[in-house]
Amino acid sequence: MSRQTRRAFLKKTAAVTAGIGVGLTIAGTKASGRVLGANDTIRLGVAGINGRGQSHIGEFTGMDGVQVTHLIDPDSRLFAPITKSVQKRGKNTPKCFQDIRKALDDKDLDAVSVATCNHWHSLVTIWSCLAGKDVYVEKPCSHNPFEGRKCVEAARKHQRIVQHGTQSRGDKEWAQIVEIIKSGKYGKLLVSKAYASKSGPGRWSIGYKPAKQPPEGFDFNIWLGPAPMQPYHENLVHYNWHWFWDTGNGEIGNQGVHQMDIARWGIPGATLPKSVISMGGRWVETPDYKDQAQTPNLQLSVMDFGGTLLVFEVRGLVDEKKGPTGKSSKGRVDNEFYLEEGAIIRNKFYPKGKKEGESLPQVDVARPTGNVFANFIECVRSRKQENLMADILEAHYSAALCHLANISYRLGKPTPFGQGYEIVGDNPQVRESIKAIEDNLQVVLGMDLSKQTYTLGPKLDFNAQAEQFVGDAEANKLLTRPYREPFVVPEQV
Repeated sequence: MSRQTRRAFLKKTAAVTAGIGVGLTIAGTKASGRVLGANDTIRLGVAGINGRGQSHIGEFTGMDGVQVTHLIDPDSRLFAPITKSVQKRGKNTPKCFQDIRKALDDKDLDAVSVATCNHWHSLVTIWSCLAGKDVYVEKPCSHNPFEGRKCVEAARKHQRIVQHGTQSRGDKEWAQIVEIIKSGKYGKLLVSKAYASKSGPGRWSIGYKPAKQPPEGFDFNIWLGPAPMQPYHENLVHYNWHWFWDTGNGEIGNQGVHQMDIARWGIPGATLPKSVISMGGRWVETPDYKDQAQTPNLQLSVMDFGGTLLVFEVRGLVDEKKGPTGKSSKGRVDNEFYLEEGAIIRNKFYPKGKKEGESLPQVDVARPTGNVFANFIECVRSRKQENLMADILEAHYSAALCHLANISYRLGKPTPFGQGYEIVGDNPQVRESIKAIEDNLQVVLGMDLSKQTYTLGPKLDFNAQAEQFVGDAEANKLLTRPYREPFVVPEQV
């Protein structure tokens, strides 16, 4: 290590240590976690208690031998009502913290359930592992691929149980489909196709919110955490942060990571792809087709896994309401598998050339299925990482696929509709998705595509083992991000 590199490394390490806190630095060993007996109560903290966090609270307070003892959120306005909810459900009064670092210094905390914004997921996970706490982390486990790998390293080094919020890993029907594909009964898998075309807040226009002072009781500095300092506005808090690159990952990293996980799971032995390309854009119903958001609401991504394609379609202008034309487009959240002898769609097999589907064979599934929250608690007690339904390594791979697609998109250039399609590919399932995006724009927004452009990203070659793009320094920069001290995801965990 050169003198300059070593100095920079030591400076970063010191900043990280200072940011975590003295207690956490001392606690950061595998021996710091309390040894739980079969009858011991697991004391759990929920980080991020608005929205999805309340679902976590509901899951854990309903379990025997588990108490939600810590509520962690930068927004202290949430503490009073949610404390009452915990008291009613769990029969205990939780401690409240705005700063996750202070909660992790508490030796009365055994595990952390992470339901923060995406840009905090990895840092809470890593800091919790360093503090000897087990972790349930919402999807996606990372905001970029570098973070996901560090989560895996932290979990393994400190022997922590880390479960991911991709609940479909506990679904028996998906597990059976995966086994059927693996068996080769219907030939080789050619295309694993996923859809995350969902209605709801932010998929259409979020408009513009002016910069203003954060509300009293809300610590915006803590909320930003690893993200760059920037003005507060109400399109960030509490949900539309999904549609900004500093804090979210767009729809592909929101609803999409569930379907991405199923799509990758269905490809035998798949980890990361040989290449990725993405196209799309953000179009809303306002006259100039712009709003404050940054991430695409229509996106098509294609990844090559060496003989099998993963095709991912996002259409956001669906269901919720009608566009300027007075028409709407139907959403879809699903997975399909196209094999040599036919397709598996909605738990049926459709032989090539036939419109009628037939029932899938019943197969045994060796892996555990069921509720992923309950599975997490079981593994916290047993210390058997191999029994996790959605282990952090699987989480890293599936989340990284969303990030790789977004990297291609973010490096893209405006391209006239009808041009560049051959770069994305001529596979039938790819062509169907391109047409679906065009139809969404023409039917719902009434757009004349001959006068419009879309964003076409470059096709990026990827070294799955090194987790680096091949020969593209600009793309490799986006595998991580500059961090705002002291909220730094460390190189060494």
